[in-house]
Amino acid sequence: MAESPDGGLRAEVAGGVGTIVIDRPAKRNAMSADMWRALPGVLDGLAADPGVRAVVLTGAGGNFCAGADIAELADIHRDDDSHLATVAERALAAFPKPALAAIEGYCVGGGCQLAAACDLRFAADGARFGITPAKLGIVYPVAATARLVGLVGPSAAKYLLYSADLIGAEHALRIGLLDEVVPAGGLRERVAEFAATLASRSLLTQRATKDIVDAVVASGPVEEKAKRWLDEMAASGEVEEGVAAFLERRAPGFTWTSPSR
Repeated sequence: MAESPDGGLRAEVAGGVGTIVIDRPAKRNAMSADMWRALPGVLDGLAADPGVRAVVLTGAGGNFCAGADIAELADIHRDDDSHLATVAERALAAFPKPALAAIEGYCVGGGCQLAAACDLRFAADGARFGITPAKLGIVYPVAATARLVGLVGPSAAKYLLYSADLIGAEHALRIGLLDEVVPAGGLRERVAEFAATLASRSLLTQRATKDIVDAVVASGPVEEKAKRWLDEMAASGEVEEGVAAFLERRAPGFTWTSPSR
């Protein structure tokens, strides 16, 4: 298990799935400056562990994250490139394995920023979402704004950012902020089940998919990336294992963990 310096983040690994817990329940898991600083290192440790096939980000005590700790806002909210939340968000978005957010209770401000940086978002049906810089006169970071627009579109992004109002899980699902809403009490089981499914699949396929999808969204060099991943696929042995497992009616044992070059 790994922890951030102030103990506000916990990371553990079981069954091929890493779990990062935001653990400041007395403050609804508001992220301190030290926690924002620590998150990229926690992610690096899980990325380097070949036994980790997927990661779940969640919160302790019935809430996901109430955002940045307002008492430390001057330290957290610097210029856009050194903004501690932006640095952590970019590290989470760049994590090379599937990253899931498991959300209950409040997911507000920086909490939404972290959830949006994950690949997929699951929430309990009582969860509440909001992006609240308009309550403080803050200009929301460019990277976070672009990610939000990519998820929910410009109109819904403006709705959230203009109003700073909280919305329910069904509203969040309807606009694309969530991928799945789970009945209260069933979130942990559902996310564990889905994460285990991801951990059993080909990590090569998943990493290639993430790289190519992100390039499509960013209007980047898609053909170049696809060619590189096709070369990696040919050298990896993943296809041979997948086909053999299918023909032998057994679960595949995919072993690829990182690019050969």
